Amino acid sequence: MGWFNQLMGFSAPKAEMPAPVNGPLGLAVGKAIQFDPVMSLLLDGKSSVTIPGSQAIWSLGLVDLGQSSWLSRYYMNDEEYWLQVHTTGDIAGQVESVILFNYRSYVTVNSEAELRRLAGPESLIGLPTYTYEGVEYTREWGTESGQTELVPLSESVRNVDEAYRVEHRSMLYARETGLTDRRELLLFSVEEDVEGTISLSTSLGISLYTTDISVL
Repeated sequence: MGWFNQLMGFSAPKAEMPAPVNGPLGLAVGKAIQFDPVMSLLLDGKSSVTIPGSQAIWSLGLVDLGQSSWLSRYYMNDEEYWLQVHTTGDIAGQVESVILFNYRSYVTVNSEAELRRLAGPESLIGLPTYTYEGVEYTREWGTESGQTELVPLSESVRNVDEAYRVEHRSMLYARETGLTDRRELLLFSVEEDVEGTISLSTSLGISLYTTDISVL
């Protein structure tokens, strides 16, 4: 699917990068996360992000941002949820942010025209603001006054059965919720897997404190 690569700037997924067994906050594949139940009450009327109960971690995704900065992504057995931890120094180093994401949609892209319409130059993704489900978010990445390019991220994913790589072109938006240090995040990602399948995922997230989760 060379036209996808040309349009989005993809390169072929590379060989898998080794993923750590233990990550930040003691998180690892096979462990479980307990979310503070008070969060659901706190976010009521402030955010539409759903807070689950206890969730088992099925797989780990690792993104090397360079300059000793990492994103560790933990995908749950319940596929509606995933947790992202940004660290600096090393993978299990200083925690800079923790975000719980809910998957809101996942669409397979079958043509260049469809990609242009959904996430390319004919879409609204990449503009300074984006309105999603009637709520306006502000772009976090890019300084252009108009539409900006999606940001490339290369993710190494591992679970107990397999390891593989996913190439992303992503754009992040955010808004204030009115709660201290709790922003709502809107993440779009055009993804290509090792088989060449292209998809667009939409995730809605909320900033967490490290004390909002317990690792079981």
